[in-house]
Amino acid sequence: MSQAETGKLNTSPDEDSSSYSSNSNDFNYSYPPYPSSSCSDFNYPYPTKPAAMKSHYVDMDPENQNFLLEPNTGKKKYETEYEHPGTTSFGMSVFNLSNAIVGSGILGLSYAMANTGIALFLILLSVVSVLSLYSVHLLLKTANEGGSLLYEQLGMKAFGMAGKLAASGSITMQNIGAMSSYLYIVKYELPLVIKAFTNIEESTGEWYLNGDYLVILVSLVLILPLSLLKNLGYLGYTSGFSLLCMVFFLIVVICKKFQIPCGLDHDIVNATLNITLEHLSTTGLVHGTELNATTDDVCTPKYFIINSQTVYAIPILTFSFVCHPAILPIYEELKSRSRRRMMKVSNVSFFAMFLMYLLAALFGYLTFYGNVEPELLHTYSAVLGSDILLLVVRLAVLMAVTLTVPVVIFPIRSSVTQLMCSKKEFSWIRHTAITLAVLVFTNILVIFVPTIRDIFGFIGASAAAMLIFILPSAFYIKLVKKEPMKSVQKIGAALFLISGVLVMTGSITLIILDWTHNAASNGH
Repeated sequence: MSQAETGKLNTSPDEDSSSYSSNSNDFNYSYPPYPSSSCSDFNYPYPTKPAAMKSHYVDMDPENQNFLLEPNTGKKKYETEYEHPGTTSFGMSVFNLSNAIVGSGILGLSYAMANTGIALFLILLSVVSVLSLYSVHLLLKTANEGGSLLYEQLGMKAFGMAGKLAASGSITMQNIGAMSSYLYIVKYELPLVIKAFTNIEESTGEWYLNGDYLVILVSLVLILPLSLLKNLGYLGYTSGFSLLCMVFFLIVVICKKFQIPCGLDHDIVNATLNITLEHLSTTGLVHGTELNATTDDVCTPKYFIINSQTVYAIPILTFSFVCHPAILPIYEELKSRSRRRMMKVSNVSFFAMFLMYLLAALFGYLTFYGNVEPELLHTYSAVLGSDILLLVVRLAVLMAVTLTVPVVIFPIRSSVTQLMCSKKEFSWIRHTAITLAVLVFTNILVIFVPTIRDIFGFIGASAAAMLIFILPSAFYIKLVKKEPMKSVQKIGAALFLISGVLVMTGSITLIILDWTHNAASNGH
């Protein structure tokens, strides 16, 4: 790129104004749901099929074109300031970003509160949300200075292939974690739905009530055919549907708190949970002494709790706020875009999700207290059985996560294709092989990983920490040249980077120690 072109990328009349534009007015994005990631569960956007056909990059592989467009191919994407302004309104951008944040991570927040206490959870939730917002600020400013709206390209500009690999690897890991959490919900919730419809009270070994078999069946019959399509733009409607499902889930959680009074139903809860005591013990959720506690003690909310499971709280919260790969595409499509306006979108979205997460965690915890399982819906199922309202919630969540998995596979496959064979022609054999490999690997994880807590914990401590803390600050330090290293901004970014490294290494170390301790305890 010439110096003149570089100057156009980094110069604007207003520091807050973006110098980026779409390739075409038809180049629109849909934002399907991801966990927290998403922010699960997070949301990786993609152009719709018509947009791909009208793009300036028609000579490229349609799949790579949707995700990892090379800025030097054909006309420069961000060459002319405001040539093609964004078309998405402020309200719709808030909706898209909120959907990018919310995801399956919301199902694990009550478990996090049960192992931190209400006050400590509120502190951790506030800290993680504020730090996530700060990383959004760093990412937007880095994109302006670096001249790219692609996470991988920012990595390439900052640190060459190593930076691109770090960004691509973190996004891939986060997506695999999101897929695993979705399929884990299928594994545990679909058998309960089938039991409710067939009026089967106890399983006698039927294959269609085995969660492992059902995950494989759903992957082959529903997910694989959708995942093999080149373009998944038509699945964009799952974005709104997924967010509505989570709002419905929150409403049900609040209602059930008043239908399951702890003081009256504690004996029923304990009797039900005693049936699954062996499963709960293997996951480290409860111990025998907890089940023998008095009703008054168990039904008293705790405000500060430190135990062996507290270490999972920060990774679960981090996993729940990952949405950063969706920030730049939403920014590009924002009408009258500027960094200040995009930060307002982020502030509103993060505050809305903060309230939603807090309410879901609080009412789930105040319903079951220390008996909350890592996946909240499964706790309701164990206690209420075939409750009609709960059945509707499970069906809605199952449908949403099943339709979302193909969307999550799409950026993984595109990233692998870009890294391994970006210059080769599209091949159905390669396309199918990568899809099958990702699905097989994820199914193996879901079948053999004992609890969704481990998925939330490890992915939240590794990939989510990279996407929220480490990569935005490292890219900012490297690409924002106009600020000296001794400036307040650069020092803040450096401290943010160091804190991210400490959070990641500390959380992973403690999680591995907990796994080792549990393995040793089970061995005895």
